[in-house]
Amino acid sequence: MSEARALPTPFLWGAATSSFQIEGASAEGGRGESIWDRYCQRPGAIADGSDGRVACDHFHRFREDLGLVRELGLGAYRFSIAWPRVVPLGTGAVNEQGLDFYERLVDGCLEHGLRPMATLYHWDLPQALQDRGGWASRDLVSAFERYADVVTRRLGDRVKDWVTINEPWCVAVLGHVHGVQAPGLKDWTTGLRVAHHVLLAHGRAVPVIHSNVPASRAGIVVILSPSMPASDSAADVAAARAFDGEFHRWYLDPLHGRGYPQDKVAEYTAAGHGAAFEAVQPGDLDTIATPTDFLGVNYYSRAIVRSSAIPEAENRPRTIPVPDPAGLTDMGWEVYPRGLFDSLVHVHREYRPKRLFVTENGAAYATGPDATGRVRDEARRVYLEGHLTACCDAVAAGVPLEGYFVWSLLDNFEWSHGYQKRFGLVHVDFATQRRTIKDSGRWLAQVLRENRLGGKAP
Repeated sequence: MSEARALPTPFLWGAATSSFQIEGASAEGGRGESIWDRYCQRPGAIADGSDGRVACDHFHRFREDLGLVRELGLGAYRFSIAWPRVVPLGTGAVNEQGLDFYERLVDGCLEHGLRPMATLYHWDLPQALQDRGGWASRDLVSAFERYADVVTRRLGDRVKDWVTINEPWCVAVLGHVHGVQAPGLKDWTTGLRVAHHVLLAHGRAVPVIHSNVPASRAGIVVILSPSMPASDSAADVAAARAFDGEFHRWYLDPLHGRGYPQDKVAEYTAAGHGAAFEAVQPGDLDTIATPTDFLGVNYYSRAIVRSSAIPEAENRPRTIPVPDPAGLTDMGWEVYPRGLFDSLVHVHREYRPKRLFVTENGAAYATGPDATGRVRDEARRVYLEGHLTACCDAVAAGVPLEGYFVWSLLDNFEWSHGYQKRFGLVHVDFATQRRTIKDSGRWLAQVLRENRLGGKAP
């Protein structure tokens, strides 16, 4: 048990979710097909062969779920809006039923005293846009700008905190390079084009949000995983630097007015992907660097990086994260709270964002209800305590951190893992949709109620 300490004040405590992972109702309310609907149909794409057609049935049960957020003692709810539910074909006709659903969700947040933070894009692109080239096409930038306009005009009188894009690296690399997320492509040149258009779409959306929503706060969310060389060898140090360039600097540098890091530009060009940079047009980098009101940070673990040979099939340097074998979550990720502190301090000192939020942080453990119905997930409680302590330490070190969101409110559809990985503060029985607050959630509620860390676990 850590030493008792007061929590920072004022501070925003919340839980996070995303539309495709929890909403379900994939064929209801005029919703169009998303790239994840299509990807789930691909044999072998989802570990357990499942899909998101029902997920947590949040579309029908959102009032119950908002009550759980309140019962957990949290003050905010971060959710995402499904583009295909609002504009089913990505462009063209707006689906009023979709907007009505999000109005009800936002109104429910306010009725429960919760501050809503809305994410415009958490990976569920309308399939109709993918059929026309997806994020690899520059046309998508204008489509996203219009979508942002439609949503913020309708909800901006009640939602003041807006995230444009969640984790551009995942969109570009996992979806278009490694092929382990929708749309399941495997091409580095395409992935680099996608990264540019995603960042450009963000830059184009920020002024739209500010114009439509007085006193709004707009930002983007990046995923951070501090890279550490596996040894002091020059090769491992270089590999860690390369990983940092791909995972962090490729996004953080242009977002903060530095353009794309030249060491990575040279590396990608030498590997045969220089054609991707034809997508960069005059003025694009200025647009990407449009000032924002906050930076969201998603953190789960660090990356220990070891050099390796260059596989001919990829024709580019590779970096391999090698986690410590002790203390892994069900995702195989090392529990390393120090990495969150280090990431927050580094981003603050290197890039000076106006304010920071931890927009996702959590751990997957499969602990289910015991014979009494209680979910005794002590490992998750320990994980959360360590990372909340890291947040407190970061604030004490001068980092302008203003909030923390647990990933996730509910056990949910965890992308290519299906329903096998459980991150929730609330256990979901997917057969019955019964919700049960886990011990980690009860502990968090107690921490917030007492406004201190280090008390006795319930």
